Amino acid sequence: MGDFLTANNVRGQTLLRLVSRGNAIIAELMRLKDYVPPIFSLDTKQVIQKYGTIINDFSYFKATSTYEQKIEDDPVLQETDEEIRNNFSELLVRFYLAFESIHKYVTDLNFYIKKLNQEDYQSSGSVEYSEDGKQLMCEAVYLYGVMLLLVDDHFEGRIRERLLVSYYRYNAQQSSSTRVDDICMLLRSTGYSKASGKRPVNYPEEYFKRIPLDDSLIERAVGCLRFGDLYNQRPAFHNHQPEYRSTALSTQASMLVIILCFKPEILHTQTAVMREIVDTFFSDNWVVSIYMGIIINLKDWWFPYKAARTALNNTLETSNIKTIAQKHGQKMKDLLRETEEVQLAGTLEDSAIGSLVNLVRDCNVTLRWILLHTTTLNLSKRSRSLQQFVITESKYTEINCFRLLLNTAQIEQDVKQMYKELLVGKETKWLKDKEACVKRIIDLAQMFGGNKSFDGIEKNQNLHTWFMEISKHINSLQQEDSRKIVQLLQALEDVQEFHQLENNLHVSQYLSDTRKILQNMLRTGSIAEDTMINLNIVTDCSYAWNIMETFTQIMQATIRKNPPTVIKLKALFLKMASALEAPLLRINQAHSTDLSSVSQYYSRELESYARRVLQIIPETVFGLLAQIVHLETNAFKEIPTKLPKEKLKDYAQLEDRLQMAKLTYAVSVFTKGVLSLRSVSLGVLRVDSHRLLEDGIRQELVKQVTLALHNGLIFYSKSKVTLPQKLKSLASIMDGYRKSFQYIQDYININSLKIWHEEIIYIIDTAIEEEERGSSWISSKTWRYFSNDKNVSLTENSCSTFLGRLTRELIRITDPRNTVYIEHALAWHDIKTQQVEILNYKVFTMILDAIGTPGLAGMDKLISFYIVIELENIINYIEKEMRNKTWSSIVDECLTIVNNVENPKATMTKLQAVVGTHANKMWLQMLDWILKIGHYQILRRKIAYELNTACKFEAKHMEAALQTLNTAVLSEIKSKNFNDEKKIKKSDEVQLLHELSLRLDWAGISDPLNKSYIKPPHINNIPFVMFLFTISQVSKLYYCKNTASLLSKKSQDPLDAVVFAVGIQTMLRQFHISITCNYVKYICIYILSLVTSDSTKVGSEAETESTTTIHFLDLFVKYSGIPRSYIFHEIPNVILDHCQTKALR
Repeated sequence: MGDFLTANNVRGQTLLRLVSRGNAIIAELMRLKDYVPPIFSLDTKQVIQKYGTIINDFSYFKATSTYEQKIEDDPVLQETDEEIRNNFSELLVRFYLAFESIHKYVTDLNFYIKKLNQEDYQSSGSVEYSEDGKQLMCEAVYLYGVMLLLVDDHFEGRIRERLLVSYYRYNAQQSSSTRVDDICMLLRSTGYSKASGKRPVNYPEEYFKRIPLDDSLIERAVGCLRFGDLYNQRPAFHNHQPEYRSTALSTQASMLVIILCFKPEILHTQTAVMREIVDTFFSDNWVVSIYMGIIINLKDWWFPYKAARTALNNTLETSNIKTIAQKHGQKMKDLLRETEEVQLAGTLEDSAIGSLVNLVRDCNVTLRWILLHTTTLNLSKRSRSLQQFVITESKYTEINCFRLLLNTAQIEQDVKQMYKELLVGKETKWLKDKEACVKRIIDLAQMFGGNKSFDGIEKNQNLHTWFMEISKHINSLQQEDSRKIVQLLQALEDVQEFHQLENNLHVSQYLSDTRKILQNMLRTGSIAEDTMINLNIVTDCSYAWNIMETFTQIMQATIRKNPPTVIKLKALFLKMASALEAPLLRINQAHSTDLSSVSQYYSRELESYARRVLQIIPETVFGLLAQIVHLETNAFKEIPTKLPKEKLKDYAQLEDRLQMAKLTYAVSVFTKGVLSLRSVSLGVLRVDSHRLLEDGIRQELVKQVTLALHNGLIFYSKSKVTLPQKLKSLASIMDGYRKSFQYIQDYININSLKIWHEEIIYIIDTAIEEEERGSSWISSKTWRYFSNDKNVSLTENSCSTFLGRLTRELIRITDPRNTVYIEHALAWHDIKTQQVEILNYKVFTMILDAIGTPGLAGMDKLISFYIVIELENIINYIEKEMRNKTWSSIVDECLTIVNNVENPKATMTKLQAVVGTHANKMWLQMLDWILKIGHYQILRRKIAYELNTACKFEAKHMEAALQTLNTAVLSEIKSKNFNDEKKIKKSDEVQLLHELSLRLDWAGISDPLNKSYIKPPHINNIPFVMFLFTISQVSKLYYCKNTASLLSKKSQDPLDAVVFAVGIQTMLRQFHISITCNYVKYICIYILSLVTSDSTKVGSEAETESTTTIHFLDLFVKYSGIPRSYIFHEIPNVILDHCQTKALR
């Protein structure tokens, strides 16, 4: 039945594809285990409070309408529900498809067996008569069991149910052919909990029976595995050596452990069968790897089963464990000595290939037993004492085990490489040896034939004829003629002995060399692919896929102590990469499209592990760099341009410079260590050592700089350290890092300036994203960027990053409720005294020095985000209130009053009365938002000025080029009359505008007051609403002659006029320009009515009000950019001059 896997064998190909799919499903489950959204755990009170009503387990199906109605009746729950849908919908589909594939797998397997039993595939027993068929049949059952255990291990029952229920609610209409309820029935919670180690009664057999497999299939699978060497691996481990038997049969043992769970009666009652299984597979071991390093300890696993437990007790007898542990402990000690001797010898000899293969086999068998039985993975209280006993008796130490691992990996890589070279050059080498051998025999024949004269050799025609005959035999040899070669070796020994040729040194040497060549021919001819296959079987380390994680710290400690050790780790990583062959074998045989994704997954996992191990090098380098930073910033004196020779010794600082040299050398040694890896293949991925080093350096740079920024920008309300002091200290630290990083670039072969700028930008961008994520819900993000709240007040506590804290601290210090912005002084003063300066424009230079251009530009972006939030709050508030009858009636009443131009005095008196009556009720919340917007805008203007100034000094040509390009683009837009964005349709034009805008913001060539932040909806009477809001607040101000600015009348009710005017301007700028013009028109009408109403009384309230309003209008026009001629058109120039003259008296 050797044709079972041929392309035209339907039953073979069907079963092969099924098993291939099983391996792919397991890879997908292992991939998804790291992507379970945290909120589905419902493990904190906060998460339960917010999501507990929406994320439900299968109890949802018992009262679906009740749950849905509860969500529909609560707007907050509806909003949260929509967030979950938008953020997790795609991921839930991925989870569901993985769960569905398990159900489809077992359904297809049952269907296959059913057809097989009905003889649809030729004969029912044909699969059992094929080695490949028996293997695949056992694997199909075994993989299904592994899938179920993996699901329960990595996706706890409650979480699994919540994922399925959420999928049903959000995506059920998109579900594939398999019904959701069938999958829910299969994967409902079993009660098993990995965290607590709780194992339910009759677990996992009841779980495995949810969709039962054909009983005859299980019996046949158990039978195939119990008897014989199903995978023919015993030849690779020397058939007749009992100490290798359990290792040779370890694959079958793992499969049997899983498949027996489908037949629990064997485990419970069939003592004889279990005794036979234990004697065959577990006579000297009790820990098995069931799939890619997933460990099961049979002492725990078989504890609930009487027959299995009784049978295993023989193995677990203290005396037996002691004997086995001591044997392997001594073996490990001996092998460690032998492997180190082999490595000390240097090059490997071809003649020693056999002994080296045996050494590799012994090392792998010993390592397998030691690693499995001393691992701390998945240990219960019951098995922990047993593990400790093994460690004690074997005298196991992690460092010795790690040394043996490294030595074994290196030797087996060398042996494999040697064997590959021998296989490639086998034909050429054998022919070359044969030619040399024939030549030597002919030379001997000529010596005895008299053709060549040598001292002490007499002519002997018989020997001449015999040697010529031998040369003909050798010349006719083929590689397969090993027996003839042995006979020729014996003949040459006999002729030397019988004719006493050993007395002649020359002839004896000729014969000895000829025999060596024949032996080489014999050895070369025996080289075959089978040896290489056996070597791959012996060196398989898939069982240690997870165990290797426990050696990470030892690996890193070894590298730190001796950096060249990295080259040995390369061999270890290659050894681990060979583990990928097991899960990919059937996928490759089936020519499945899953090959790429599965191999990518395991390769990425291995690459990630290698990076974690080797990250110790960048960490150590940065530890040394910290000392270099200290020397650069604190120890070394700055050498002046001119230095008197008597002071030369003071500036030499020889000890410090020696220390710097030592640190620099240490950095170069560590770098050389990782670069020695060069290029290494990890599965289907090839990792370049230089890229590995650079990525590690980048990662560590991000970590260290982020830590410095985090520690340097923590603010406390009662702290005596001021913001400028903190910024100055941080600037010194960052400058030290930058200089030191630049200093070592030549010693680690990287472009430090490029990396520094890229990673600083990355740190800032990440901080901005984190802040935005914490402040609002970002619908375009994937589930990993899931927001916490849709509307969060921007308090200090909500800032989770250094950038957010710095921004909020700056906002707090310059808060309009406590400070007033004095425009001509470019500073914020205390609002009570208006004399004490709180902060000035120089703080932005300090911020630039501390966090650089990316940081200051990032702060600008973050403040823009805050402005958007406040603008949306105002728009939502006005829209909501305009739907309120009371609010709308007040607006309509005021509009009627303003439109009455017959009696201005009565009109304004009435308007002031109406606005004053409802001021607090209508505008209190809105005033807070407007002041925040104005405040943020002033900060943005200062940031833009600082960025532009720095750009002019540091990159004046780029700044000039950006200015020119910006002017040209604006001119073209105006000339083509692009009034609407929709008219700019070409993708390259849109891309150009986007890129230009980004660079203009970074260069500070932008006006924040002239930007549109949102696209507001149409709101009726918006200019009039803003007018009413303005006059309700302007009454709080008065014009101060001393400061030539508007100040608050009452310190208890402060209002910063500049901030207020900028806030109003920004709000109106979001609408069409006509809205702003209408607003100004209403203000002008109001001023005229005030002037007209009581113009005769000097110092009257109306006069003061009109003067204040005119100065406010002046401020507004200045910041909005409206031509002053528009005011002159509405208000006669003589009135404006009259009011301003009065104000200056």
